[in-house]
Amino acid sequence: MDKVARRQVALWLLICSAMVFAILVVGGVTRLTHSGLSIVEWQPIVGVIPPLNPAEWDETFEKYKKTPEYQQVNHQMTLAEFKSIFYWEYWHRVLGRLIGLVFLLPFLYFLLRRRIAPSLVPKLLGIFVLGGLQGAMGWYMVKSGLVDDPRVSHYRLTAHLSLAFLIFLSMFWVALGLLSERGRGSRDVALKGLQRTGFWLTILVGYMVMTGGFVAGIRAGKAYNSFPLMNGHVLPPESFIIDPWYLNFFNNMALVQFDHRLGAWLLVFLMPWFWWKIRNAVVSSTARMVATLLLAGVLIQIALGIATLLLAVPVGLGAAHQGGAMVVLGLLLWLNHELRVARVSGDSI
Repeated sequence: MDKVARRQVALWLLICSAMVFAILVVGGVTRLTHSGLSIVEWQPIVGVIPPLNPAEWDETFEKYKKTPEYQQVNHQMTLAEFKSIFYWEYWHRVLGRLIGLVFLLPFLYFLLRRRIAPSLVPKLLGIFVLGGLQGAMGWYMVKSGLVDDPRVSHYRLTAHLSLAFLIFLSMFWVALGLLSERGRGSRDVALKGLQRTGFWLTILVGYMVMTGGFVAGIRAGKAYNSFPLMNGHVLPPESFIIDPWYLNFFNNMALVQFDHRLGAWLLVFLMPWFWWKIRNAVVSSTARMVATLLLAGVLIQIALGIATLLLAVPVGLGAAHQGGAMVVLGLLLWLNHELRVARVSGDSI
């Protein structure tokens, strides 16, 4: 791939990454407004067209009235109120389909024009497959809430959320590689240490995403709305009341929220230390800049998390906190990449 082709493909992937960020925020609002079960059918093609007249709206509302959510929770809901939750889920689904088109059509164009290196094709196909799996997982998640209990499975919700982050991670990482090639390795022990630390911090952020999914799925953010202690305890005494014990890590509000808080505390201490190590290491000026942005992003994200908790998860703060996680992950990926190109890019150090 020549330089122009690399930049074109990278720009396309960055646009797709931005769209994944957008759908993550819209999905957060959809979840927090309890809109996700408003559309009871999965119609990938005809589902792009919403109800267009009163008769179609009445028909759509009647389908919703047959669901456990309406019968057990929203039985007093009016058609106007139904429309407000319908459109959040509708735009969430439309944006998902749009991302698929924005990914597929340029991919076919670049492929037919031979603007993509053969070694890159399997990676891009893998990302497209992940997108298809994400759509299927989204409907699989919604189906779990259309039965007796009008709540989606928190396991499926966490899988759906994690897949979104994985798709973002894959596209953004490939785009970074196209903009500046990574080195094949470094003999600098200090630099290799920073690279390893960056990798494990990425794993930690992934852990935060997954535990955040469980917090959202069982609505654990509505409980223990105090900080830094959890209703006066570091670890609430009811953290292991479910039998068998390991189910507490997924189903117990106390332990699920504690696990998420634990990851945040680790980031509070590890990120400033990582920033300080980078500031005093022989790395590129870009790496130092991204490290500073990352530290600021983590601190803002933690502040958002605390505010969201203390205020019992208002919609705006909850969606911002979910989007902030993807911003932190993006900055961390960028920093990891810069630590691998510092000896290759020719940037002054």
